[in-house]
Amino acid sequence: MENIGQYTPLVLMLLVLYFFMIAPQMKRAKKEKKFAAELKKGNKVITKSGMHGKIAELNDKDNSCVIETQAGKIKFDRSAISMDMSQKLNLTSVVK
Repeated sequence: MENIGQYTPLVLMLLVLYFFMIAPQMKRAKKEKKFAAELKKGNKVITKSGMHGKIAELNDKDNSCVIETQAGKIKFDRSAISMDMSQKLNLTSVVK
């Protein structure tokens, strides 16, 4: 019985760590993966580096996409597209 009381604080810290750090990160990664899978030609997007453009082509083989910008077409990995900024961009364009 004394051993259980000795490990209780450690178990509680691990539970707090899981529920406040690990679980939310896993949930966010799942949402980002779903977002990248649902991209389609013509979507307006913003990359994580801040480049704005419209998707011109999608390539499922190497998980990339070609984004058309005012400067030309550039090939990016789908993971380089920012989910948060792209969703905000599409919401504001619907409102206007």
